[in-house]
Amino acid sequence: MTLWEAVAVLVAGVGAGMINVIVGSGTLITFPVLLAVGIPPVTANVSNSFGLVPGSASGVIGYRRELVGQGRRLLRLGIATMLGGLIGAVLLTKLPKGAFDAIVPALILLALVLVVIQPRVAKFVAARRRSDGDPDGGWVLIAGIFLTGIYGGYFGAAQGVLMLALMGMLLQEDLQRINAVKNALAMIVNGVAALFFLFTATVNWTAAGLIAVGSLAGGLLGAKVGRRLSPLVLRGVIVVVGLVAVTKLLLS
Repeated sequence: MTLWEAVAVLVAGVGAGMINVIVGSGTLITFPVLLAVGIPPVTANVSNSFGLVPGSASGVIGYRRELVGQGRRLLRLGIATMLGGLIGAVLLTKLPKGAFDAIVPALILLALVLVVIQPRVAKFVAARRRSDGDPDGGWVLIAGIFLTGIYGGYFGAAQGVLMLALMGMLLQEDLQRINAVKNALAMIVNGVAALFFLFTATVNWTAAGLIAVGSLAGGLLGAKVGRRLSPLVLRGVIVVVGLVAVTKLLLS
């Protein structure tokens, strides 16, 4: 990796850390950059999972006030997302490499669609939120978070958007507190996947380290000032980078 390639990966890590804290979809920034510097898709995905763990942790720290009083909820949903993330990581290492190469363009396009329609999802969620029912979302939410964890352990782009939509519709809770839970669950998924990959997959430690440093800084920045940034600009950047990644994967 050249100096400028290293700088590009580091900057992508900062952007991903910030975006993940705000809404979730930072993988759509880092993954294409790792491909662009010549890292194979599966190795890029594994290295990205490692690198984003510190960013997720910094997001949790930044939103720690919003997590107060949500211990029971975090325990229930954390177990579900941990199991799902582990299954997703197992699938990534056990399925043929060609399967990942074939599936990822479709997953990126799905993630891009989620990012684009996120404002509509937020409006729909706000309209559907209920003032009655299970304050923890019940088994429907646990099942949904489990499935989202599988997706996150396998690839993870825009898993935060899915989590926000699920919890927003099923929980009686302020959206900032829901976002705090989302950051904690994303940290669990990335962490359990990274731990599994440590013993079962090839990691590009240079790339993982650069993303880790960048995402740590980006997570802290996102928690403090990210809400002031234009969501339209953030979504625009994500869509452009994601489309470049899809084009590169399809052409190769």
